[in-house]
Amino acid sequence: MNKNIGSNFDDFLKEEGIFDEAEAVAIKRVLAYQVQRALEKKHITKLSLAKQMGTSRSSVDRLLDPTNTSVTLRTLVKIAHVLDRKIEFSMSAR
Repeated sequence: MNKNIGSNFDDFLKEEGIFDEAEAVAIKRVLAYQVQRALEKKHITKLSLAKQMGTSRSSVDRLLDPTNTSVTLRTLVKIAHVLDRKIEFSMSAR
């Protein structure tokens, strides 16, 4: 009998030991999408963004990579400043 019948997907991911990573990738995908859309709306290239942030083009590529979950708060603050955006975080009970 299938032990996952009746459970939800989060429970399955937790049982497999991959819940935290899956959640991090999902959050990063949303972030990368939002940044990419803002860049397009403001007609800013990746190279221009990198210069304005005082970083490298490869650093911007990592930021926009939806699977690379290593992004610092400092980087988020810099990109928000360049894109004239505000960072908002929320942690809620499950």
